[in-house]
Amino acid sequence: MQDEINYGKAALMHSGTRGKEKSLAAFVAYWSSMRKGHDVPRRTDIDPRGIEALLENAFIAEKIAPGLARLRIAGTHLSDLMGMEVRGMPISALIAPEQRDELAELLVEVFDRPAIVKINLVSPAGVGRRKLKGTLLLLPLRSDLGDTSRALGCFLTDGLIGRTPRRFNITGHSVEVAAGRKHEAVQKSEKEVPENGFAESGMPFQAVPPQHPSERPYLRLVPPGEEE
Repeated sequence: MQDEINYGKAALMHSGTRGKEKSLAAFVAYWSSMRKGHDVPRRTDIDPRGIEALLENAFIAEKIAPGLARLRIAGTHLSDLMGMEVRGMPISALIAPEQRDELAELLVEVFDRPAIVKINLVSPAGVGRRKLKGTLLLLPLRSDLGDTSRALGCFLTDGLIGRTPRRFNITGHSVEVAAGRKHEAVQKSEKEVPENGFAESGMPFQAVPPQHPSERPYLRLVPPGEEE
């Protein structure tokens, strides 16, 4: 039952700040190794076996408008947080409504600079759920057409998921240009984060059709002996 407090697999696997930071560093290191002398790797260069330890936390997002991206492929942990299948949903569905403009600005950084963006998050406690901290990492990718319109992401949380859906407030972020030329960091006190940002807008979600339907999903593991 969704009212029952439960453990997310990733919360068990990556508990503790040190373990989480180590996992994220390994994730970025893999992305960086796929750049092959360029500022941003291609989506087709990403092999899920390279991020197998964080596969259920990983996702591929597609830019569909300035400041807006939808989840093309998503690991099970994101669905666990929302209590539903999240593929086709905007990333902003995971963020409290009044802070989605801030997320939009950060998505512009990811795709337009391009930049590596790390976002610190917290989902306040409520009925049937405890306070839940999380980290959202966004790494730019080039599509098959060569434009920076994809992102490899990772969403880690540390603690009990509890009653879903969980939506998060942004408590801080860092931005680093993919070529490593500049670094910015912003950290907000949790006291500045509104606690009542979970009201539903009442707007029905409409999936946005993919811009390049010919693309195949690459974020999957192929068992030995079944390679194409």
